[in-house]
Amino acid sequence: MLIEKRKKQLDTDLWIIAGVSFAVLAIYTIFGKGIDAVVSDTSISIVWRVLLVGGVFQFGIAGLGITIVSIARKEKFSGYGLTCKNLFAAVALSALCCVPDFLYNFFAGNVHTWLPFSDVQTTAEALASGFPENILAMLLTALFWGFFEGFNYVVICDKISERYPSGKKLWDWGAFICAVMCILIHGVVGVTPNAVAEMLCTVFLIYGMLIVRKVTGNAWGCVLIFVLYWNAL
Repeated sequence: MLIEKRKKQLDTDLWIIAGVSFAVLAIYTIFGKGIDAVVSDTSISIVWRVLLVGGVFQFGIAGLGITIVSIARKEKFSGYGLTCKNLFAAVALSALCCVPDFLYNFFAGNVHTWLPFSDVQTTAEALASGFPENILAMLLTALFWGFFEGFNYVVICDKISERYPSGKKLWDWGAFICAVMCILIHGVVGVTPNAVAEMLCTVFLIYGMLIVRKVTGNAWGCVLIFVLYWNAL
C-alpha cells in the first residue's frame, strides 16, 4: 500500500507535468501563426529554427514537465528504464508492437520510403542544409521529437501506474491512459471503420510498448519507436 505522502507526491508530479504541457500548448495556440512564420523563414539558420519549435514548444509539451519533476525529486532518467538490462528483449518486443500499425498503413497506402522524422516540419530543410547545420538540426530533431516524446510517455506511465497500481502484469492504468492521450493528441479518433482501425493500431502500439517497458524494466524500446518509426513512414 502506498503511504499518503507518496500519493500526494505522485499527484503533484502528474499535475505539474500536465500543467506545463497545457501552458506551452496554450502559448503555441495563441502565437502559432507568428511562430510558424519564423520557422518558415529561410533567412534564419535552420538550427535556430529547430531549437525554437523543437526546444521551446515540442520539448515544452513533451519533455519539460517530466524534466522539472525529475530535477525537483532528484530522480535520474536511468531510474525509468534507460539502462542496458534486457535491452535486446525490450527493443525486439517493442518492434513487434509496431507491426499492426505498419500493416494498417501499408494496406492503406500510407507507407513511403523510410525516413525518420519525415513528418516534422523542418526535417526536409535540415537534411538539405550544409554541414554541420544538417547534423546539428537532425540531432536536435531526434532529441525533441524522438527521445523526449517517447520518454515522456514512460515517465507519465510509471507515475500513474505507481499511483493507481493494477496488480496485474498485462493490465496497466498508466499504459492505458497514455495510449488514450496519444490518440487524442494526434487526432487518431473517428467513427468510420478506417478511423477505428487506425485508432486501435495506435492504442496497441502505445499500450504495448509501455507494457514491454513494464515487463522488461527497459524503456529504450519506447524511445526508439519514436526515433525510428513514429514519424518515419
